Amino acid sequence: MSKKKTKKETSSKEQFKVYGHELVKKIKELIKEGNVRRIIIKNEKGKVMMEIPVTFVVVGAFFAPVLAAIGALAALMTKCTIEVERK
Repeated sequence: MSKKKTKKETSSKEQFKVYGHELVKKIKELIKEGNVRRIIIKNEKGKVMMEIPVTFVVVGAFFAPVLAAIGALAALMTKCTIEVERK
């Protein structure tokens, strides 16, 4: 009988406060870093406006429509918070 040890995956969270016009640029930077698991965009009141599982975004051509949606959201928001869950 063999026993397999499994490591618990730990994740850390960070928050960035940005203005709406900076949102797309910051999201692109975060995705390029490569160690991001999930991105949550919140409005000024803390309400979740969009939640993006980045592992899904990086696979294939799904990236462009997500950025378009983020751009549309950014046009409606003045200030927002980006919450990033890292591996």
